[in-house]
Amino acid sequence: MNTTDHSEEILKEIDLKYQAIKQKTDVQLEGLLWAKPITYWDYIQTDALLNLQIQRTTLPDEMVFIMYHQVNELIFKMILWEIDQIAEKENIEVAFFSERLSRITRYFDMLTNSFSIMENGMEVDQYMKFRNTLTPASGFQSAQYRMIEFASTDVINLTDRRYKANFDENTDIETSFEHLYWQAAGKDYHTGEKSYLLQEFENKYKVSFLRQMSTFKTKNIWQKFSQLPEKDQQNPELISAMRHYDKTVNITWVMQHLNTARKYILESGKGNGEATGGSDWQKYMHPKYQRRIFFPKLWTEEELSNWGNETDV
Repeated sequence: MNTTDHSEEILKEIDLKYQAIKQKTDVQLEGLLWAKPITYWDYIQTDALLNLQIQRTTLPDEMVFIMYHQVNELIFKMILWEIDQIAEKENIEVAFFSERLSRITRYFDMLTNSFSIMENGMEVDQYMKFRNTLTPASGFQSAQYRMIEFASTDVINLTDRRYKANFDENTDIETSFEHLYWQAAGKDYHTGEKSYLLQEFENKYKVSFLRQMSTFKTKNIWQKFSQLPEKDQQNPELISAMRHYDKTVNITWVMQHLNTARKYILESGKGNGEATGGSDWQKYMHPKYQRRIFFPKLWTEEELSNWGNETDV
């Protein structure tokens, strides 16, 4: 095919594209005459991105803290993007499933390894000063992380273990929401009173959370796995990918986060041991307490009973 024929073929395809949406091809092509060529900084929105770091103090290491958490949120968005591909895929195949899970796990592996930036990249004295300006904000309030949990497993697996026996997959969403494991970090179950941290979190995101819980009830990662043919559910590569994802998110990454928090909040001896949001952060975070497990049926009884026990306590 010569250059002229190739150009005509492209124009024909463009014309069909715009006919399909009832748009005039000539108008679209004329618009190209006035369009500016794309640049890297326009495409990535570099200027906007680099102006999103607003410090609340004059302490230099606060900038490390801000940027690190912003990077985390971008990675969370990438994870949700990949989970959506699994959730929306019709007649999903093992190869596609495993490959997308591997992508997701690599993102969490990167997040796990990146904690050295936080652990060794800030002066303790500076952190213990600027963290007071963050109160009562807390990493607990990462909505995207909660969205990842809802999109990964059935809600029963995110229920506070003290109440799990009272619920099942038929429990209404509102009741399930009030007994999610992370509610324990901001709610007094004896009085029903919620901390300011939790109240503000729910005021901002509860409607979105309930929608996510409902949307992914039948198409979260576990449900998509369960809907596969029995033969595919026995695929060693897929099972390995599922288990690796579960352990990475609910043990490895969590423990890196916990150990970093301990360095600054406890081991430094400079704080009162409380998180900025006032939560009982050690029991909320440590995997052996809440036993967050996305895919319990893929673990042996011994593995389940020892969940999180092999980690530093």
